[in-house]
Amino acid sequence: MLGFLDKERTFADAGFNRWLVPPAALAIHLCIGMAYGFSVFWLPLSKALGIRESIACGPHIGFFAQLITTECDWPISTLGWMYTLFFVLLGSSAATWGGWLERAGPRKAGVVSALCWCGGMLVSALGVHMHQFWLMLLGSGVIGGIGLGLGYISPVSTLIKWFPDRRGMATGMAIMGFGGGAMIGSPLATDLMARFATPTDVGVVPTFVALALIHLVFMLCGALGYRVPHTGWKPAGWNPPAPEANAMITQGHVHVKKVWRIPQFWLLWMVLCMNVSAGIGVIGMASPMLQEVFGGALIDVAGKFGELDKAQLAAIASVAAGFTALLSLFNIGGRFFWASLSDRLGRKTTYVIFFVLGGLLYASVPQSAGAGSIVLFVAALCIIVSMYGGAFATVPAYLADLFGTQMVGAIHGRLLTAWATAGVLGPVVVNYMREYQLGLGLPREQVYNQTMLILVGMLLVGLACNLLVRPLNARWFMSSAELAEEKQLAHEKTASVQPVGATTDTPATSPALVALAWLAVGLPLAWGVYRTLQSVAQFFA
Repeated sequence: MLGFLDKERTFADAGFNRWLVPPAALAIHLCIGMAYGFSVFWLPLSKALGIRESIACGPHIGFFAQLITTECDWPISTLGWMYTLFFVLLGSSAATWGGWLERAGPRKAGVVSALCWCGGMLVSALGVHMHQFWLMLLGSGVIGGIGLGLGYISPVSTLIKWFPDRRGMATGMAIMGFGGGAMIGSPLATDLMARFATPTDVGVVPTFVALALIHLVFMLCGALGYRVPHTGWKPAGWNPPAPEANAMITQGHVHVKKVWRIPQFWLLWMVLCMNVSAGIGVIGMASPMLQEVFGGALIDVAGKFGELDKAQLAAIASVAAGFTALLSLFNIGGRFFWASLSDRLGRKTTYVIFFVLGGLLYASVPQSAGAGSIVLFVAALCIIVSMYGGAFATVPAYLADLFGTQMVGAIHGRLLTAWATAGVLGPVVVNYMREYQLGLGLPREQVYNQTMLILVGMLLVGLACNLLVRPLNARWFMSSAELAEEKQLAHEKTASVQPVGATTDTPATSPALVALAWLAVGLPLAWGVYRTLQSVAQFFA
């Protein structure tokens, strides 16, 4: 079994249809994307002992005591540390094991990811059963976070090599799945908890177990579906552009161990960090922002947020939930749209659009809010969130253009430390600025104005870094001997085994198999979109 996972066993035969690889990547990304939807567990877990009402912890029980106490329920603020650990471990594990992934191959990395993500969920189920929060942090936070990192970058290098003609579109398809995972996982988890709940149990433990088993099947199928192209393979009828056609697309390859010393890497690190910090800060506060800015106007009632009664607050919360669902659709759609568009515009130009258009939209939010225009406010945030997702999907192709394809997965893993940083920076800026503005006595509908300007400043920093990106100096590239050694360590096979330009639609791969693979990931995704549209309908109603 271990030999079957070796990279040498994953090279594609002649006639393999490259369109089988994206659904394999989607199968993994749709599962680990549930990390975005883990907040669906917070409310039930906050009543794990009390069932109907939370049993509050006394003042003598601090955060560390909450890790092991069985006397009271966990506050939602404590549960949120699982979410933080997800993305810190995602970035750090991707950076740590990215080089190993390039040599071990995507199949082995995908299997390890599945075991970590699903095994971590089972450990979390044990933690809920024993009411030990440290087990949940270890399970989903640490072990699951490692699975997130390996699963996230496992298809990047492979897809870029299978789609040299459409790098952005290829990575956009896979990373789209990570953005869409919560659209499937959140409603599924809600339905399962409702099914398993009893008068003495909130239903989280069996839901964790069920999700772990479902995800394990999908992720293993995805990992075993990975195939790697031979060195020198290219799509039939496609020829790479001449070196002088686009100076931003390199012909060389950089070793991952050198990237920490390359200025362009750190410029891209800042580009991703600034874009994600601004976007994730808005996403995290989108629901309360809409409610506090427009208040009763959301349900055609005169009155600001603080003037509404309990029933009216519940009504606008329902509207805001639909708004959040709408943002998730733009998040997933933006990943595919912007990444595909970057194949035509170029990565650098695409990021210029992100920062310039994004800056204008962020700056427009206080004006649209002050004018009471819900339509302009919502439209601005939807486009902002689409570009937030688009940045994630476009950056692997940007890295491949600059640093070559040999170790792009490992380099992408190093770059994801910017995401881990942004996951802390963005929410901290937005949340603390909100509290600071409220402390100054500003009305709730105005507390986000200064925050938006700070986020515009972040985008300007990102724009400056992006404009400074230049083609790499040749001294950073591996020599012919170094590249040959790396290819040997990565167990690569030359294209002489499989003719260069072999067609991808020969009878060797059944069209029915391709259709079945896409159906396997398309049906769950369509169901998730349908459930999301049901929530969106509440907003438009």
